Amino acid sequence: MLDLLVLTKKIKKLKNKIILLKKNVNYSNNNKRIQSIDIKIKKLTFFNNSKLISKLYKKKNILSKERDKIKKLTNKLYDIEYWIKIFNKEQDLEILQEINIQYQRLIKKLRKLEIYTMFNNKYDKNNCYLDIQSGSGGIESQDWTKMLLKMYLKYSQNKKFKTTVVTKSVGENGGIKSITLKIKGTFAFGWLRTETGIHRLVRKSPFNASNRRHTSFSSVFVYPELNNNININIELKNLRIDVYRASGAGGQHVNRTESAVRITHIPSGIVTQCQNNRSQHKNKSTAIKQLKAKLYKLEINKKNIEKKTINKNKLDIRWGNQIRSYILDDSRIRDTRTKIERSDIHNVLNGDLNQFIETSLKIGL
Repeated sequence: MLDLLVLTKKIKKLKNKIILLKKNVNYSNNNKRIQSIDIKIKKLTFFNNSKLISKLYKKKNILSKERDKIKKLTNKLYDIEYWIKIFNKEQDLEILQEINIQYQRLIKKLRKLEIYTMFNNKYDKNNCYLDIQSGSGGIESQDWTKMLLKMYLKYSQNKKFKTTVVTKSVGENGGIKSITLKIKGTFAFGWLRTETGIHRLVRKSPFNASNRRHTSFSSVFVYPELNNNININIELKNLRIDVYRASGAGGQHVNRTESAVRITHIPSGIVTQCQNNRSQHKNKSTAIKQLKAKLYKLEINKKNIEKKTINKNKLDIRWGNQIRSYILDDSRIRDTRTKIERSDIHNVLNGDLNQFIETSLKIGL
């Protein structure tokens, strides 16, 4: 029989989790951010930047969906609390059963939403690339890389991600020396980024006549797809526009009117100026184009630095400490970071990685 006191305590814990969730996603600030985006969209009509407007609408939709999901959870919780009051008055067991059903549904929705709040990396929403590289050991390591490939393909399939092979180096006996996959899907990088590291396999070798125990290593490196489309957003509030009299040739008109324009982009300190035309409007337009070009170059440099950082990280992890050991003859898989151990080796190697990945995200890896 259902115990109202126990159920009430569970609902209280659930309420505290929702409060914590609101804090983690900055729920109270979401409306302000949405309003701020609306203001930016209106201002961008000045520059007729349809690409950036589209990007802002996309960001607004994400924020709105996030806010609405939490709002629905909160409203469902209010409904449950209301029905508890009704039960206290009427003592109808059917109402108590309905409260329990609603609680179970709500806890499932909360758990699902909690996971998405753990995606706090800048590129978590991006598509990603997954590299697998065989270690030393020839056939053994190449076969292990092939097994890991199957595992990640199955995982991606379960997540409804699309996978394509970018590069592949085939080894001996159908093994794989190295392979790079492109994985497309929402939060593909967020889900897979904690798989970066060394994966160790221990088993009785199928390639050795004496069936000796053999240890193989393969490295996995996951990195985000960086968007090469750079939208330059210039907001009026970030500009200081000065007009002055042009100097040099051009006759009396050049010296009499303030047609020259100097524009300072305050956040970056970049300055552009133009005095070639007699029209202040044309000079301003030219200076804006120059500013966009310089800001574009600045963004390209930033992206190049990001790519270099990613490549450096790839070198750093390649043969560092292992993150997971797959000990087949003991039917044991041990994740060294989360301390999770599993014996269902077949399920894991067929893509059941959720427990490892979700736990690693929860502890902030």
